[in-house]
Amino acid sequence: MPKMGESIMEGTVLTWLKNVGESVAQDESVLEVATDKVDTEVPSTHAGTLVEILAQAGDVVAVGAPIARIDTNNASVATVSAALPAQTPAQSLATANGIQNHDAIEAASALVSNGLALLADPVKGRFYSPLVLSMCREENLPMDELERIPGTGKEGRVTKADLIAYLDARKEGHVTAHTPLAGSATAPTLAPTLAAVSASQIIGTKSVSGGDEIIEMDRMRKMIATRMVDSVRISPHVTSFVEADVTELVIWRNRMKNEFKKREGDALTFTPMFIEAVVKAIKDYPMINVSVVGDTIIKKKAINIGLAVALPSGNLIVPVIHNADQYSLVGLAHKVNDLARRARENKLTPDDLGGGTFTVSNVGSFGNVMGTPIIMQPQVAILALGAIQKKPAVIETPSGDLIGIRQMMFLSHSYDHRVVDGALGGMFVRRVADYLERFEINRAL
Repeated sequence: MPKMGESIMEGTVLTWLKNVGESVAQDESVLEVATDKVDTEVPSTHAGTLVEILAQAGDVVAVGAPIARIDTNNASVATVSAALPAQTPAQSLATANGIQNHDAIEAASALVSNGLALLADPVKGRFYSPLVLSMCREENLPMDELERIPGTGKEGRVTKADLIAYLDARKEGHVTAHTPLAGSATAPTLAPTLAAVSASQIIGTKSVSGGDEIIEMDRMRKMIATRMVDSVRISPHVTSFVEADVTELVIWRNRMKNEFKKREGDALTFTPMFIEAVVKAIKDYPMINVSVVGDTIIKKKAINIGLAVALPSGNLIVPVIHNADQYSLVGLAHKVNDLARRARENKLTPDDLGGGTFTVSNVGSFGNVMGTPIIMQPQVAILALGAIQKKPAVIETPSGDLIGIRQMMFLSHSYDHRVVDGALGGMFVRRVADYLERFEINRAL
């Protein structure tokens, strides 16, 4: 089990992408592993033949512990490969699910040869491994069709074997419009392979009283729920609010966004400017960039800014900009866009998610004016950025005060009152607002 990021000590085996006896190329993905931060495919460190699987799907394995044995002897590889008969898609499908008996393979064969049935309703928000998505792109398989393929993996995921079996069946014209109910006369008895299962069964949804539904949380939502409850239990949360006049920042961004797009080939959003102000304020108040371990405070040297990103599934993930103080504004813009893009495409690595020291959540992107965010443990503070809105405001001038239309936003700063008092928490968010209000309107890119 490889190390997959800072502070990650173990991983859960989700699915094996290779079966015992199959040849494995160096750097070829052999299994999917889930950590408390991300799901990822694990590549083989050597070429050879997979001769033994030591950790089964669902097993939690410590980093460094063996999970499989690969024979790297060329002669042995050739001998084993020659001795193994070529598997049909049905046999691959049955083997991928740990099914070895003749009846199961016959049932899988019936599914492949007699017809794979698409689900009646698409399964929205289901996780797909990069390998499955890559195969779909190569086969020009649309997402709405992929969402209707029954999955045999954990939580109803579509595995490589599922997709191969489906593609083979589709080429032969053996795909029907929808999956019949389990237990019907036309549904082969094979569980948990590509048996006839409704979409609601796959995602754990049941009808209650003819109207209500009980929806089982997916693995990521369970982790989010656990972490949020733990954070509120661990840290006494206090939130301070500041309203900032960001008119000049808005004017500068609107003037520069087209030039930035043309020159850099990327979008210029407000987020990198917010992060730049946060980094400057952390340098002014370094005791906000700490963590708590027992009765000790660890003052962080690196400024690693976490950026909360909403996923298409509705879940939340927080990739990290490491050493954010070493980036220019242009560099921050590229980094923000890259992390957000890869987060939504499920292409983040474990290292992208570890080591954060302070987190920013842009609730304004949902039209919210303010919020009370929950701290990402073991950090001690998080900043929510509200929507920018035009408001009437008092403008002070040497000749008197005026009422004008200004671009205003709220900053909401939640902090751990064990180690961050109201003075520090309040002064920090005020300093962030000061940097935003003093943004240089004639600044060059």
